[in-house]
Amino acid sequence: MTKLIGTHNGHFHCDEALAVHMLLQTKEFKEAELIRTRDAAKLDTCDIVVDVGGVYDTTKHRYDHHQRGFTEVFGGKFDTKLSSAGLVYKHFGKEIIASILSLDETDAQVELLYNKVYENFVEALDGGDNGISQYPSDIKPKYRVGTALPQRVAGLNPWWNQKDIDVDAQFMKAVAMTGQDFTDAIRYLGLSWWPARDLVVKALEGRTDIHPSGKILVFDQSCPWKEHLFKLEEELQVEEKPLYVLYPDESGNWRIQCVPPSPESFDCRKHLPQEWRGFRDDELSERSGIPNSIFVHMSGFIGGNKTREGALEMAVKAIEA
Repeated sequence: MTKLIGTHNGHFHCDEALAVHMLLQTKEFKEAELIRTRDAAKLDTCDIVVDVGGVYDTTKHRYDHHQRGFTEVFGGKFDTKLSSAGLVYKHFGKEIIASILSLDETDAQVELLYNKVYENFVEALDGGDNGISQYPSDIKPKYRVGTALPQRVAGLNPWWNQKDIDVDAQFMKAVAMTGQDFTDAIRYLGLSWWPARDLVVKALEGRTDIHPSGKILVFDQSCPWKEHLFKLEEELQVEEKPLYVLYPDESGNWRIQCVPPSPESFDCRKHLPQEWRGFRDDELSERSGIPNSIFVHMSGFIGGNKTREGALEMAVKAIEA
């Protein structure tokens, strides 16, 4: 008999759209049909209900978060109250990740990504749907995020002056949209971000061969290194923290990038020299005394050279400056 997924009708949000998508990726509900209603009798006929009904009970497959007294969080270091997306992810996320990446659910990588996908993707949806501010109330954000997934989903709801529109069809567009972004996030973290860790380990192990200070890391290719570096510094108890990272760009030139004090920071442990900043090409080469220099950004967080040797010389001089 075909399984039934229930959620509310009318105006929809990102959390239940993603919750429905996630359920459709599970073995139990992959062939399920969807009912959108607030009729309690109809919801009672469903095999699983999300974002409506006023009940959170895993034994009954009821996953609402609007009821008084609901305080469920993901756990561990995460204390944001869950939305229907977070609830479904908490209970079905490992199965979904394992399926997308063709891994066994008991694989250690699944456990790591289970937490990472929540941190990178799901938690923001939980916080936003529950009206939890990302910032303390006395801090004003410097800029507004207006193209995030919840806003894109909200834009699929009927406009005030649209009369003849199929809201259920619009909701399924939201399911597809949230699902695609969710799947892309898992694939990126599992197939791109996580494998880059090995490259960071290799660079850390060989850093004193590059320069005796150990403050320069060299990658043979560009990769997502920041989060891995900070985690590995902690795990390996690295005392002499790297200051600069070198890697080739897509054109074959080399970049020198300053290591920030934290993965999200725009600051640097040590900027490139002030006298290089904002200059390019021959003028930069003359000022720095380093041939083949291409540029140094005005803020001093990144620069470029045509050769690996030139980029390395820039890093060495920056350390000594």
